[in-house]
Amino acid sequence: MRLRVRHRTHYGYGEAVTTSHHEARLSPRESEYQRTVSQDIQINPAPQTRKRRFDYFGNRTVHFSLSAPHRELEVIATSVVDTFAPPVPALDATPPWEQVRERLRTDRRRDVLDAFAMTLESPNVPLLDQLREYAEPSFGQGVPLLVAVRDLVARIHKDFVYDPSATDLLTPLDQVFTQRRGVCQDFAHLAIGCVRNYGLAARYVSGYLLTRPPPGKVKLVGADASHAWFSVWVAEQGWVDFDPTNDVIPADEHLTTAFGRDFSDVTPLRGVLLGAGSHTLTVNVDVTPTT
Repeated sequence: MRLRVRHRTHYGYGEAVTTSHHEARLSPRESEYQRTVSQDIQINPAPQTRKRRFDYFGNRTVHFSLSAPHRELEVIATSVVDTFAPPVPALDATPPWEQVRERLRTDRRRDVLDAFAMTLESPNVPLLDQLREYAEPSFGQGVPLLVAVRDLVARIHKDFVYDPSATDLLTPLDQVFTQRRGVCQDFAHLAIGCVRNYGLAARYVSGYLLTRPPPGKVKLVGADASHAWFSVWVAEQGWVDFDPTNDVIPADEHLTTAFGRDFSDVTPLRGVLLGAGSHTLTVNVDVTPTT
């Protein structure tokens, strides 16, 4: 599938910003199942400096700075990407989760060490006891790892309500768990916390999802939003994605921009400012199939 993504971010500042430094993670990743056809990031006002680099996790990052006074900032990232559905994993053919955990504990090859880092606590995903207890029914003795994770994802989807008004970027994970409400970011963090509590590796994935309007309805431009899901490491199989918000294994309608330990590693746009005072933020995302 070929997808076109337009992600617009607009900041309006109550007072002039005299200097600002920003980093954006708005560029699609390259992989076996994803190839960028074109990509452009427009920044208004034009920055005085702009530099591309890859961060620690291999995410494509743009750093830019503005040194002239400004009262607003607009960043528009437009990408055209070919996506390919990976083979559907044979869930019951994966090794028992205990075997994968032992591999993470003892194998010191570079790729396994990189995965091991995703077993640890991170800023937005503490290893809460209640998460281990919640995940326990899925992680029975000798259960194949992906069978256990698939069951966990289905239970999260059943037990938690998608509610954009229930949380924000600062809502702690224990509150999400208690109120059983949140958004895709919260559900990804929740699943990661459950998996990591069993000594397994899970990472946060950010990107976009092609959404379909209800029958008979026209798709609204700008109605989409950035999306989040997570991946689990399965030894020789590598990383396998799961989307707890929609209770699916992502295929060619999911598009990945970045991954890391949690949302703090993959924030689409962040920065430090001198000035600004109060500010308003508007984000519009549109994902459409194209040719």
